[in-house]
Amino acid sequence: MKIRRMACLGVAAVLAAAAPAQAQSPVVNLVAKKVIERYQKSTCDQLWAARSERRGSQEQRVLDMLNDEPQMRQAFIDQVAGPVMNKLFVCGMIP
Repeated sequence: MKIRRMACLGVAAVLAAAAPAQAQSPVVNLVAKKVIERYQKSTCDQLWAARSERRGSQEQRVLDMLNDEPQMRQAFIDQVAGPVMNKLFVCGMIP
């Protein structure tokens, strides 16, 4: 399966089941952990291939949710930024 879609489906499933704002921290932690694991386990070739894929409706829904919930988005980005950006840098996907 494709890394990007798998990560987005996992994110969508967890976010869709999210409880009120007070309980979202554990949910965000779980989603962030899964995204980090997928990036760490993916090869650079897999990441390059996933980069050219179109966004699916599930992925867009997750992005919309993160866009609508600034606190959830901030918590998610705070956790995934370092590991994901490091992998992208190693793979030559960012300068």
